[in-house]
Amino acid sequence: MNKRILVVDDEEALRELAVTCLEDLGVWAVITAESGSEGLNKAEANNVDAILLDVSMPVMDGFAVYETLKSNVMLQHIPIVLLTAKVLPSDRTRFAQMEIAGVITKPFDPMRLCVQLATLLGWD
Repeated sequence: MNKRILVVDDEEALRELAVTCLEDLGVWAVITAESGSEGLNKAEANNVDAILLDVSMPVMDGFAVYETLKSNVMLQHIPIVLLTAKVLPSDRTRFAQMEIAGVITKPFDPMRLCVQLATLLGWD
């Protein structure tokens, strides 16, 4: 079955790279959003199997998107993998307290992105 992933990131080049990797190497369907609010709208409108969510975005950051997703009964079951450029010790503590599938650091290795996601999500 073809998995559907929502990629939420404000950086256009990163979204495009993720789409190329996930569609070509993972053979997954990808939906993109360039902001937290757009990501929430697309999560509600599409049946997605997972969300790759950037932590640092303007206006509505990944933490706010996460909280909104987890408070919505219709969306709270969707596994979330956070994408972040900076992982401070305080971030590691915060991540450990969240119900997330995992964290991928930027810059990510395009050739390994699918393997990383599949491993974190338990997709064989």
